[in-house]
Parts: sequence; C-alpha cells; structure tokens
Amino acid sequence: MPDQIVFCNQCGSQNTAGATFCSKCGGSLGGVAQPLAATSAHPLAVPVRYGGFWIRFVAAIIDGILVQVVVVPVGALLGGMIGVAGVAARMPGEGTRLVAVIVGAALGLLASWIYEAAMESSSLQATLGKMIFGMKVTDLNRNRISFARATGRHFAKYLSSMILFIGYIMAGFTERKQALHDIIASTVVVRR
Repeated sequence: MPDQIVFCNQCGSQNTAGATFCSKCGGSLGGVAQPLAATSAHPLAVPVRYGGFWIRFVAAIIDGILVQVVVVPVGALLGGMIGVAGVAARMPGEGTRLVAVIVGAALGLLASWIYEAAMESSSLQATLGKMIFGMKVTDLNRNRISFARATGRHFAKYLSSMILFIGYIMAGFTERKQALHDIIASTVVVRR
C-alpha cells in the first residue's frame, strides 16, 4: 500500500499524512487537507491560476505609487542637501541641478529594485500590489525565488519596456501569462 500524503490547501505541496504544517509554505494542515494515496501512475495535479496582464498592470501601478510615496520625500531632502552643498561649494546652478537629477534618478532606480527584489524573494513572494490581488511570484516549479533571480527579473523589465512595452503585453497572450521578463527569469505569477 503506498504511503499517504497530504496536499497543502495554500500552496499545493505534498506533505506526509501526519504533518501539522506544510513543509514548503508553513501553512497549517490541521484537519483541512485530505490524505490521498500517491501513485506514480496517477500524479495528482493542483490547478494553477496565473496572474494575467490587466491585474498585474493595476498591481504595478499600485507598487509604483507606493515606491514614489517613499522616494519623493527622500529625494526632496537629498535635493535640498545637494542645493545647499552646491551653494557652499559655489557650483554653478546647472551643475547643482544635474547632480540633483542624477541622484534622484539613481534613488528611484535603487528603491524600485530593492523593493521588488526583496519583496518577491521574501516569504511573501509578492510586492504589496500583487498581494492586494492575491498573486505571488514563483519559479516554474512554484517555489520561492531567490533575491538574485528576483533582481534579474526586475532588470529584465527594462528590456520588456524598451521594446515598446511588448514584453509586458506578452503576458496577455502566453500560455502561463508570462511577460518577457518572466520568461527570461524562468518565473510565473500565480494567483493564490
């Protein structure tokens, strides 16, 4: 008789029948999951719902607003400090403005990268915008991604943007709703 296994209702992972918590996501298995006989002839598949283009688009707008809520005040403070330093160093106004623009752009890029990569590689597996809509970023086997993979995914978004946003639009037409940056990073966005 084959061993009995329990599938987690939250992530779909297989666990031993006596387990109290899921070994993958830590979710409680107490009394909710059903033990099923595991056989190699009939693997049990959990249906996957992928995050489509429009819901991801709205989540990205929310994330952009949230990042700007932090970046704009910090950028204004840095801009003021650069202005004071420019006056103290008797730097021409154009030079001071150029330095402020470069620092502001670098701050925005850095904040966006750290926010996305840290959140998507965390145990939450999603940015706040994705969490609002019950989505998470996983690898192709539905496992949590590393910070390095999340970083690669983030910077691959620039490529998705550079080709007239076609890389993003691909999410509406691919089988697993993958945008170009998802294909490059071997990730998918799934709905919980």
